[in-house]
Amino acid sequence: MRIETVLFDLDGTLINSNELIYLSFAHTMETYGFKFTAEELKAFNGPPLWDTFNKFNPGQEEKMIQTYREHNHLIHDDYVRVFPYVIETIKQLKDKNIQIGIVTSKMRSGVTHGLTFTTLDQYIDTVVTVDDVTHSKPHPESVIKAMEQLNGEPRTTLMVGDNSHDILAGQRAGVWTAGVAWTDKGKDYLGSYKPTYMLEDMRALLKIVEVS
Repeated sequence: MRIETVLFDLDGTLINSNELIYLSFAHTMETYGFKFTAEELKAFNGPPLWDTFNKFNPGQEEKMIQTYREHNHLIHDDYVRVFPYVIETIKQLKDKNIQIGIVTSKMRSGVTHGLTFTTLDQYIDTVVTVDDVTHSKPHPESVIKAMEQLNGEPRTTLMVGDNSHDILAGQRAGVWTAGVAWTDKGKDYLGSYKPTYMLEDMRALLKIVEVS
């Protein structure tokens, strides 16, 4: 058995956008009269925006999403950076003819901007966003859809992410899973979801591909 397809979450996995996300949530919540601590804001990172805003302000979700997106876009390039060894690793995966996909709960416009800004777009074979599915992660739909677009099979596909939603979606889709130790949620928290692998840095993927 050989890993032939690697699917990545984007934010918190390939690109460090944590501060951007927290600042965007803080701005949006304060605009609508809500205040949260930095620790509380961490819980908002992962689920779709609609779900988060619906929980606190039903009926105002679309307006809050627009406020979030406008602020996020305004400050995006000042805060987003690629995590160490990501580009080098993905280049080597491509050299091994591994198919690369993005599976994210983010909207396509933001994903496109992030991939282009970081130059990751040139290595990606398919992108599945929250706009492309009925059920977002942790439902397996987005993982299955990306796999189908790449003609991949569960037994040769690996899902890599920084959040419980990524691991659960991968497990429910029947693929191998890998958590990233640099998750803002904490390595122990992510490990409690029993991913197949835990990556200490992105280069560890190369060994997994070789030995699988």
